Amino acid sequence: MNPEFLVKCPAGCQDPRYHVYGTDVYASYSSVCGAAVHSGVLDNSGGKILVRKVAGQSGYHGSYSNGVWSLSLPRWRESFVVSEGKPQKGVTYPSALTYSSSKSPAAKAGETTKAYQSPSVPGTTAQPVTLMQVPGTTAVEATHTALSKPSPSAGFTTSSLRLQPVGQRSRELGEEPDLWKPGSVLLDAGFVPKEELSTQSLEPVSQGDPSCKVDLSFLIDGSSSIGKRRFRIQKQFLADVAQALDIGPAGPLMGVVQYGDNPATQFNLKTHMNSRDLKTAIEKITQRGGLSNVGRAISFVTKNFFSKSNGNRGGAPNVAVVMVDGWPTDKVEEASRLARESGINIFFITIEGAVENEKQYVLEPNFANKAVCRTNGFYSLNVQNWYGLHKSVQPLVKRVCDTDRLACSKTCLNSADIGFVIDGSSSVGTGNFRTVLQFVANLSKEFDISDTDTRVGAVQYTYEQRLEFGFDQYTTKPDVLNAIKRVGYWSGGTSTGAAINYALEQLFKKSKPNKRKLMILITDGRSYDDVRIPAMVAHHKGVITYAIGVAWAAQEELEIIATHPARDHAFFVDEFDNLYKSVPKIIQNICTEFNSQPRN
Repeated sequence: MNPEFLVKCPAGCQDPRYHVYGTDVYASYSSVCGAAVHSGVLDNSGGKILVRKVAGQSGYHGSYSNGVWSLSLPRWRESFVVSEGKPQKGVTYPSALTYSSSKSPAAKAGETTKAYQSPSVPGTTAQPVTLMQVPGTTAVEATHTALSKPSPSAGFTTSSLRLQPVGQRSRELGEEPDLWKPGSVLLDAGFVPKEELSTQSLEPVSQGDPSCKVDLSFLIDGSSSIGKRRFRIQKQFLADVAQALDIGPAGPLMGVVQYGDNPATQFNLKTHMNSRDLKTAIEKITQRGGLSNVGRAISFVTKNFFSKSNGNRGGAPNVAVVMVDGWPTDKVEEASRLARESGINIFFITIEGAVENEKQYVLEPNFANKAVCRTNGFYSLNVQNWYGLHKSVQPLVKRVCDTDRLACSKTCLNSADIGFVIDGSSSVGTGNFRTVLQFVANLSKEFDISDTDTRVGAVQYTYEQRLEFGFDQYTTKPDVLNAIKRVGYWSGGTSTGAAINYALEQLFKKSKPNKRKLMILITDGRSYDDVRIPAMVAHHKGVITYAIGVAWAAQEELEIIATHPARDHAFFVDEFDNLYKSVPKIIQNICTEFNSQPRN
């Protein structure tokens, strides 16, 4: 029988004082509500969950998820899983589940005692939890052993504990270890019962090196040609890198994909949250065998590895380190291009590369340069033999942690300052002006907007000009979209040349040096003033200008305003209602231009 309980969790379950052990399946003395937040069943505002007892595990893997850092544990005697709490219709649940100590007279008499509350940890505030019994369980089943509070004289703290093997201390005392009775209430505080503790404490687990906050994937060679001995050397190299990196939720995170004929994830970014656990996991990796299909592995990583569900943190650069023995047995160029365009910084470590008389067997000559982020030597390491691989640990760590030089973290969607220059003249009209604003919003939605990614600003013009909002005013996509929606229609003449000069001075003069400067100008008619000189100034200052004309806009004027070649930067639609159709092509051209930059 697997007893189940409904638990009503309060807000604030992410509190680190309440510890969680495991991922998906949790050790029985974990915080129930903390586990629910960690697993994604609840958010930090609390609510009802269903808790089900399951068997103990031989190992619990720690991970970081939804703001909760769970810890690893070698083994524990009982476990639980959590799911959404959905009470059955027509069933009345008690407001609180009562409990009694199995050793108390009240329990022996079949009586119940007080409503359950989390035991208090010295120096912390108890976290109350209301438990409700699922129909089908009895009051007798809903009992558990009362747990004594750790004594201040016990010589340990709840934040730094060393676990004994299951039941060890109880056996030393000549007692049977207390097992979690069927239907027992789960602990919802972050401490271990005194019976299960040693007075010895561990060193605090590192949160990671904050100066090296990268999300790192190692693509390791598991092909048959590498052999068992060299595969062990490769694993030792990974373990040495993991140790040197100082893995942790505030620093670098690391996952491993092994490839042969086909790639497979050994563990993802959130599976192991410290160097010690990571090294243990690396040691357990077994060789897959097969060919050396590196291109297929890079495609796999691009599509599957760097996702939020796998622990990708968004703000941290994505780095893929490819290790290859000799040369790949498939092509890497196209797969690597897609990876770079996705913002992945590819490094290549080639061990025992092809010598002169072997190059005839290499399917894709110069494969490393076709794969890496840049061909300047920073992203490539060539190792003459496997026994010298250990010498590359520090050079590699230094490079992947140099986030300022990880050039492929910048993509066409996260590295621009975009200034919209909007025609608000009388010929546009109120209704069409709202259509123009929707077009501006549709373009903006395509970009990753933040204070460190793409930023958006807007200018409206007639005979005069006004700054609607600057690059540094709104730093989230919802705020930018709301600001666009609030822009009011001005009405007046059409001085496009003056508007370009104004945008250069009021918007792009405040652009960040490392940002691409994009001006997107929308107009419905011919300018009353000259646009040639302002356009030349914009081009000279490195502002990439897209000119979007509607209705009565002059094609030759659009081509003067637009960056060369005009066919890629000037667009014309006959009606305002057709503006939306040009959005995909504009985005495609922006990205094509970005991705065509030299890689040296």
